[in-house]
Amino acid sequence: MSVVIAIDGTSACGKGTLARKLARHFGFAHLDSGALYRLVALRVIADGSSIARREDAIRAAREIDPLGVNDPRLRSAEVGEAASVVAAIPEVRAAVLQFQRDFAAHPPGDARGAVIDGRDIGTVICPDAAAKLFIDAEPRVRAMRRWLELQQRHDPAGLTVPNMKMIEADLLVRDQRDRSRAVAPLRQAADAVLLDTSDLDIEAAFAKALALVKSKVETALAARPRG
Repeated sequence: MSVVIAIDGTSACGKGTLARKLARHFGFAHLDSGALYRLVALRVIADGSSIARREDAIRAAREIDPLGVNDPRLRSAEVGEAASVVAAIPEVRAAVLQFQRDFAAHPPGDARGAVIDGRDIGTVICPDAAAKLFIDAEPRVRAMRRWLELQQRHDPAGLTVPNMKMIEADLLVRDQRDRSRAVAPLRQAADAVLLDTSDLDIEAAFAKALALVKSKVETALAARPRG
């Protein structure tokens, strides 16, 4: 079995960036589980269907193409909002859950481990992960980060970037939906360590995250059968 670092947290808290940096540090494979739901949402939208049509979302979830993670449309606000909606559909979650567990058990490239970030990794996908973090930040900070991200990203449609108040309001709505959904709600696992990144730049946040998981990961690696 591979060694898994599970990272959960709210939108725009920095969990994705931290997950990628931890994966590079340990030489692990990385999976952004949120991107999987975005792939489902994008497929539905691209097919001209409605997110409200459960059967279309379920079919898209069963036909996930991980090669689509580099599609620039994946990070649009429309797809992000739609991803949160399809993520609440039990059959969609079941299909994505299986994809994630397969990734955790058999990381690509013969990697010794995997870093998976999302909203239910430590609670549902990999409850036995070697190390777990729950990342969060104050809403105003997350809104600023998302606004800067949108400002820097090239939008081929030329859409106007929402102001920070609108972004913060959207983030809070999404938080509430993620925390209150009946299936695998967003919550901190009992054995996950909380890391608040509100007052930390990415390098300081990474240093703290690494310090929190390093000994657990090294212990788990040492315990793996040899040969």
